[in-house]
Amino acid sequence: MPLSAIDPVLLVEDDVAIATVIIAALEDEGLAITHCTSIAERDRLLVQGTFSVMLTDVVLEDGDGLASLGAVREQAAAMPVIVLSAQNTLDTAVRASESDVFEYFPKPFDLDELVQAVRQAAGSRTPAENPAEDTTGAGEGERMPLVGRSPAMQGVYRMITRVLRNDLTVLITGESGTGKELVAEAIHELGHRRTGPFVAVNTAAIPADLVESELFGHEKGAFTGAIAQAIGKFEQANGGTLFLDEIGDMPAEAQTRLLRALQSGRIRRVGGRQEIAVNVRIVAATNRDLAPMIAAGTFREDLFYRLNVVPIMLPPLRERREDIAALAQHFLILAAEDGLPRRQLSPEAIERLEARNWRGNVRELRNVVYRLALMAREDRIDGDSVLDIIGPDLSAGAVAAGNGEGGFAAALAGWLAAETPPSGAVYHRALAAFEKPLIEYALGRTGGNQLRAAQLLGINRNTLRKRIGELGLEPDRFSPH
Repeated sequence: MPLSAIDPVLLVEDDVAIATVIIAALEDEGLAITHCTSIAERDRLLVQGTFSVMLTDVVLEDGDGLASLGAVREQAAAMPVIVLSAQNTLDTAVRASESDVFEYFPKPFDLDELVQAVRQAAGSRTPAENPAEDTTGAGEGERMPLVGRSPAMQGVYRMITRVLRNDLTVLITGESGTGKELVAEAIHELGHRRTGPFVAVNTAAIPADLVESELFGHEKGAFTGAIAQAIGKFEQANGGTLFLDEIGDMPAEAQTRLLRALQSGRIRRVGGRQEIAVNVRIVAATNRDLAPMIAAGTFREDLFYRLNVVPIMLPPLRERREDIAALAQHFLILAAEDGLPRRQLSPEAIERLEARNWRGNVRELRNVVYRLALMAREDRIDGDSVLDIIGPDLSAGAVAAGNGEGGFAAALAGWLAAETPPSGAVYHRALAAFEKPLIEYALGRTGGNQLRAAQLLGINRNTLRKRIGELGLEPDRFSPH
């Protein structure tokens, strides 16, 4: 459809600075914009005219732009809606998904991605399927406890909302302690399988010779000790979700059986002859990098592609330090509910927590907060109490020791000694020297996926693409294909 044939875009945004930027970007694309700042004015404009797409903030001067979409659907059912929000929580992302919006953008957003979404929405004109349906039946306080509004978590929330109404297989990756099982539970509890069972199995905790029996069950007499028939995890999860944690540690033979079950939707108990149809959604997780395992032949490549339909990468806590205060407060509340004294954290205490490296991620933070709640002498925990109770952060020294004497500082010193850059050029040459291997590391960790590499590095995807071109890197050579 030519741009001249597209109806104006309706922008409902009471933040003048953000509205100005959006209007300028869309007008550069040849789109006409009608701007308003309130729900009342929005409703009046919808009565008076037709719009190709609507962009709306959630918090507006006279109400909730997301909660009031029912009135929009009544007036313009076929108009796609794009939601913008500074309330960057999983709850907001899920509310947007439940409202059948075309796209959801947490602030701050990538302006190029927003413009592209507007163009796609303006050409779609797809009516909403169930505009008023509440698919969860859950209130504000009943959402899953995924805490954090950092940009690093926004991609996670958006990916979760995109898999709630389908049964696509999900592979969650991330370091130990980042909350992979919480994400799996959120996908189940907020999705259409919530009425079915959620069955979690840690494949790394099961002896290798019992993995198949644990997953698929066994018949009486199938092996020594099989004194009765046993139902496996697949059958237990029938109609619901099966969460396979630490999938990277699954033995090779069990990988083959799992692949067959995923392909056919049928399982056979150990020692059995009859195939049994199962209806389960698979969510898998691992803290291991599967790419080198595939290359080494210890993890099946075909199983990886079967599992990695929708990848969700959880960031380590050190890459979302702005969430530490909210997480710590959340864990203090949980500690009080578990019978520990009710405590508060001073700003200095929060600064101490934010400065740590948290190699154990969110799990380590939770344990530390519980320890603080138990051992603090005062109701208000100050910075000195944090240091006294949990001690100094030794993880930075441990990392440096693992990288050789002096760690990064030693590498920098060695580079300076070898390169001897001229005065006035040290900063920029050092950045260039260390940027290339850093980007190569990120591409290697993500199999050449530039979007995930940008998320890992914490930079804009367009910036990464630009630097890849300028540095002459070839992302395809990092692909596992």
